[in-house]
Amino acid sequence: MNPLQSIGGIGSIDATALASGAAPAGGVSFGKTLEDALAKVSEDQSRAQSMAHDFQAESPNASLEDTMIAMQQSSLSFQAVVQVRNKLVTAYNEMMNMQV
Repeated sequence: MNPLQSIGGIGSIDATALASGAAPAGGVSFGKTLEDALAKVSEDQSRAQSMAHDFQAESPNASLEDTMIAMQQSSLSFQAVVQVRNKLVTAYNEMMNMQV
């Protein structure tokens, strides 16, 4: 499952569950989902780096096509996480600028 697809259910989280840090009934907390997505990105980057190293070492099991695909997947995953971070920072800034 794509880690960013699991973020789609965030709209159903109620304010008290969010404030207490607890997961909504039957759901996964936003923090846990974000943590899992970051772990997946890190895993993708490690795998791509390992494949690139194997290809450079002329390993018989390493193909250029698989290495390039892994590197592109890693890059796209990282870019998606950066965009999510940017949206979170923007939302945080907007909330901080609200008048109480």
